[in-house]
Amino acid sequence: METYEKLLEKAKANLPEIKQTTERFEMPKAKGHVQGNKTIISNFADIVKTFNRDQTHLLKYLLRELATPGNLDGPRLILGRKISSSLINSKIEQYAQEFVLCRVCKKPDTVLTKEERVTIMKCTACGAKNPVRTKI
Repeated sequence: METYEKLLEKAKANLPEIKQTTERFEMPKAKGHVQGNKTIISNFADIVKTFNRDQTHLLKYLLRELATPGNLDGPRLILGRKISSSLINSKIEQYAQEFVLCRVCKKPDTVLTKEERVTIMKCTACGAKNPVRTKI
């Protein structure tokens, strides 16, 4: 009969590796489908919640960048033409780089404020203030 220690080592060897992510912010991916000639993003509200931004701000950005009409239907976004998910996800990533992630510490703990006629992104983690280059 085997000893307890040997059985324990054998059991540990059979366990899968624990993958632990140290980042608390993961870039959200758009989930949706094409219906006729429209593209429906079903997790738009979740993306907005992850970014901690106003729904209309992200909506205006996506509609302008994708050059398509669209409207909100509850938690979904309906775009007026067929668009590939890779293009939508790349535009969402661009939005995050420009309006969500701090340019100094790369954390998502930012707030958009308007000072005079300039939109400023202030990081609540490191205190950095940067003007936002793109107007919406």
